[in-house]
Amino acid sequence: MLRSPQAGLKVIAVDEQLRVIYEDNVHFDKDLPEFKTQGGVYIHSDRLTVTSPVLMWVKALDMILEKMKSSGFNFSQVRALSGAGQQHGSVYWKKGSIEILKNASSELPLHQSLKACFSVANSPIWMDSSTASQCSALEKAVGGAQRLASITGSRAYERFTGNQIAKIYSQNPEVYMQTERISLVSSFAASLFLGAYAPIDYSDGSGMNLLQIWEKVWSASCLDACAPGLEEKLGCPVPSHSVLGPICPYYSQRYGFSPDCKVVAFTGDNPASLAGMRLQEGDIAISLGTSDTLFLWIQEPTPALEGHILCNPVDSRTYMALLCFKNGSLMRERIRDDCASGSWDEFSKALSSTAAGNNGNLGFYFDVMEITPEAVGIHRFNKDNQKVSGFPKEVEIRALIEGQFMAKRIHAEKLGYKVMSRTRILATGGASHNKKILQVLSDVFNAPVYTIDTTNSACLGSAYRAIHGLVAETNVSLADVVKLAPEPRLAVTPTTGAEEVSKLGNTIFLLISCLLQNVVVMNSSSKTD
Repeated sequence: MLRSPQAGLKVIAVDEQLRVIYEDNVHFDKDLPEFKTQGGVYIHSDRLTVTSPVLMWVKALDMILEKMKSSGFNFSQVRALSGAGQQHGSVYWKKGSIEILKNASSELPLHQSLKACFSVANSPIWMDSSTASQCSALEKAVGGAQRLASITGSRAYERFTGNQIAKIYSQNPEVYMQTERISLVSSFAASLFLGAYAPIDYSDGSGMNLLQIWEKVWSASCLDACAPGLEEKLGCPVPSHSVLGPICPYYSQRYGFSPDCKVVAFTGDNPASLAGMRLQEGDIAISLGTSDTLFLWIQEPTPALEGHILCNPVDSRTYMALLCFKNGSLMRERIRDDCASGSWDEFSKALSSTAAGNNGNLGFYFDVMEITPEAVGIHRFNKDNQKVSGFPKEVEIRALIEGQFMAKRIHAEKLGYKVMSRTRILATGGASHNKKILQVLSDVFNAPVYTIDTTNSACLGSAYRAIHGLVAETNVSLADVVKLAPEPRLAVTPTTGAEEVSKLGNTIFLLISCLLQNVVVMNSSSKTD
């Protein structure tokens, strides 16, 4: 139902047929100018520290509920609610705040009651990159980056919550000691509806560098490396489909919610998007935007130094993976401009004029330093695996698109993903409107490609999860609950014979990718000597 993205707060209500019956939003900068944020955040003078004011989030909730009330929305009909928050961000509740939260007067907007409840007024969020020393210390404490990934699903990342907590403890130990509870943005928002501290769910908890993703308990070695007494401040994590309890009386008295309305555990925005896109086992969602992002449903993951493994928000026995590639649409647009006179039609014709596999010609196209693999520059290889300085224009275009998708498949498989006979690829973002690009995607993965509308996927996913939470304990799957939702649209199917070409191309691509990564690593290490 609710989602707290970086720049605002959104709400969606759906009926029993999964039709959207209400939606609205509050824009932090425009609607709450008194907080003086830019894009909903404060970027500090070091350009590394990025925070958001906690009371702005609370006031946004007050504002959106008042807007719903003014519009005549019937709160008494709401049977369950859930939500999503930007991942990794954290909220620090001051000692004694639980009593204020529990006993908030329905005569006052919530932000007035809670204004003295936070030991850290401005919460660190996912954009923050100020914790490099804490990341190094955490990896060292547990036996290295790969060991940390094997425990928590990811190597140490500066934006991840454990490292942010470690920074607060090291720089302001008295503030840490004054804190009785640390919430994620998601569990913080759930706490506001519950009138009590909501637990962190398994899926969002996987983005902290603190949760043992296999046992679904906090890792003692990770907690100890970050701050003392941390387990007590975090509380016990819970399955993402958990019903946390009924909505607190404040909302019944102020807005007319039914006292029987259930609060289902809130989760992170990426896990909620997986629910909103209705991924199932074996599916992949690919967002083809400025950067390209993969969402994967994985049964048996193998955590690596690239990418993230999270507990699955709709099936706690399985996992989801996230992979991000920086060189997405801007790289595609550059090659379009260089090789197709800036025309997508010419670009598509060039793709159609070349065969799958590109006669063995491969390319790596990285305008900016890539995340997976860590490399930069344009690197072309002919069918004899020899590096060459250039390709004919139509070969260049196919080398770019095939190369981008081969990299995605290879890195997905490194994390334990397997293409299955029932695999569907769900494509979103700007490039998903280009059928010729989608055809290459289909051929590389040897799976059909569907297109979906993900304008509000995290918010819609929260609504679906609220419904699912009411029946999840009876082993009903999310897929059963959302059968009435609109189906994705089939765009393309694999070209006959593409599988063999794809297998050979992927093998060669992987070999060259490894060589390329080694060259980059050697070059960078020689510079630091």
